[in-house]
Amino acid sequence: MLRLPYFRFLSPETVDEAAVLLASAAPGDATIVAGGTDLLPNMKRRQQTPGTLVSVRRITELRRIADGDASTSPAAGGLTIGAGVTLAELVRALHLKGPSPFSALAQAAAQVATPHLRNMGTVGGNLCLDTRCNYYDQGYEWRKAIDFCMKKDGDICWVATSSPRCLAVSSTDTAPALMALGASVTLASAEAVRTMALTDLYRNDGIDYLARRPSEILTTVHVPRLEGWRSTYWKLRRRGSFDFPVLSVAAAVRLAADGAVEAARLVLGAVASRPVEAPGAVESLVGRPLANEAIAEAAELAARPARPMDNTDFGLVWRKRMTRELVSYALRELRGDDMRECRRRIARQLV
Repeated sequence: MLRLPYFRFLSPETVDEAAVLLASAAPGDATIVAGGTDLLPNMKRRQQTPGTLVSVRRITELRRIADGDASTSPAAGGLTIGAGVTLAELVRALHLKGPSPFSALAQAAAQVATPHLRNMGTVGGNLCLDTRCNYYDQGYEWRKAIDFCMKKDGDICWVATSSPRCLAVSSTDTAPALMALGASVTLASAEAVRTMALTDLYRNDGIDYLARRPSEILTTVHVPRLEGWRSTYWKLRRRGSFDFPVLSVAAAVRLAADGAVEAARLVLGAVASRPVEAPGAVESLVGRPLANEAIAEAAELAARPARPMDNTDFGLVWRKRMTRELVSYALRELRGDDMRECRRRIARQLV
């Protein structure tokens, strides 16, 4: 049986109190915990060994979801989501029927892990999810037997032994969806509060994958007004439930009255150490209707920045090819095609 290491548990009731606790801790000693669905298993495997856990579960201001008002909300009339909102609460709050600007977010949150874990896991926790790798996500003794890896206790990346950086992969579901919606996040510390575009939160480094400082708490997610937009999220994994993505695609478009694309965003997940945007594919779509030719061209362009590595499930060549497939499925769905059977095939891995 894997056991947790000893740690000190603190449970503040306000963001300010939590920020002070983080600021007063020794460097590298304190870690934020919300649902703990990723952190606690990592601690059991000794991948992360903080001496102090600062829980944010009792901070009520982090558990709110609100429609913004343009005069008062940083979301400028959009949606404001507290980082402590559970994934299950988020899905229930959105309760979407039919196409919606927030469909991608609802679909992404609904496909994280299992119902039990969605009842515990939070939006903020999923956005800050640790990067994953077949060599890293093992027990301590297994990792010790290979002389560890660059991400923890070693000095070599076993995915690509000549790589100067860790290639562990980003496996968050909600980040690509929220990036496709143009979201921003607020980070609070004892010294200051700052807001940044969600895309700026991530770095393409398996170890240093977040721009969030150790003393900062991700408090809020802001989604802007998305009038006229529609979005979707597609996820590839071995099993139709529970598994992390080995590839995901979040797409959002705003269509003109004649069907031409006025604006679009495409974000790929699980193909690098951060969610990857596909600007070339977006540029090819703008000003054109979502005809089959335009979709095929965009899918080809979107696959180019995808760099799947041999550090997750399935073969990397097949995952690269599936990038084109999932992008085309997503765009066809946004065009209005009925993709329910194709989604069922993806869930059963019978594509």
